[in-house]
Amino acid sequence: MAVAGLHSRRLPHFLALIGAALIWSTSFVCTKIALEGFGPLTLGAIRFIVAALLLVAIVGVRGIRQPSRVDLGFLALGGLLGIAIYFSLQNVGLALSTASDAALLVASFPVITMLLEVLVYRTRLDAIRLLGVGLAILGVYFIVSGIPSGGVNRFIGDILLMTCGVAWAFYNFVTRRAQRSYDTFTIITYQTLAGALMFLPIAWGEHSYWVTPPIIPVMAMLYLAIFSSLIAYFLYAFGLKGLDPTTAVTMMNLVPVFGLIFALLILKEHETLTQLIGGFIVITGVMVSVRQVSHLEE
Repeated sequence: MAVAGLHSRRLPHFLALIGAALIWSTSFVCTKIALEGFGPLTLGAIRFIVAALLLVAIVGVRGIRQPSRVDLGFLALGGLLGIAIYFSLQNVGLALSTASDAALLVASFPVITMLLEVLVYRTRLDAIRLLGVGLAILGVYFIVSGIPSGGVNRFIGDILLMTCGVAWAFYNFVTRRAQRSYDTFTIITYQTLAGALMFLPIAWGEHSYWVTPPIIPVMAMLYLAIFSSLIAYFLYAFGLKGLDPTTAVTMMNLVPVFGLIFALLILKEHETLTQLIGGFIVITGVMVSVRQVSHLEE
């Protein structure tokens, strides 16, 4: 009975993580659809302006804690790294590459974060984590080298998508400070506001190409703003409250798996066998690394 009660208490958190993973896995397809009506930088700006306006409306109802001036600077830096820079790179990368490539490459982000922790925080990798990192790097090589000949733009797009992992890693480093003092809603609100403001001058570079977009790209943009930029983050935060971080990170491996499936089914994209093998190797390497971190922490 005690075990059953424990499982029943964790089930909502488990389902919340699955929901977040499913929403994020659709974001690659939705971004490709939205890019049919928006420039990549313009899409990022409008997406996060909409998300910021929704958050401001929520703040007006429930209120929010005012950060200190120093913490506000760190939150703004998080918005720059995790929103303005990250999604500029991702959107331009997706404009040049495919949603399926993006789904496969995003699986390597935990390993990129781990490698940068070694450089920034001087952490050490034991033999098993080194094996996991090596597998992930090998998998990324397979994904990029598996691009059909002549796909120069796709190759450049994949490189940009990989650099997203660097931006995401430094975003996590900066956000760790805020997570000690502020709740998830406060962090998301200030970072989204900062990211939206910083996106405006970036998007202005595309103003000469601005046109009225068709309805389907607009709907895809709204989905990204409401579900991928807000709801998924709150689901993920709720899931973390009832499950250990290792379980949460492991479950995020559903994102590349379902992201690939959605890209193949909805956009009719094609991946080579080499790229599919590479994606499997990346996910395996990440799971090995994450599980070893869990054992060390225990």
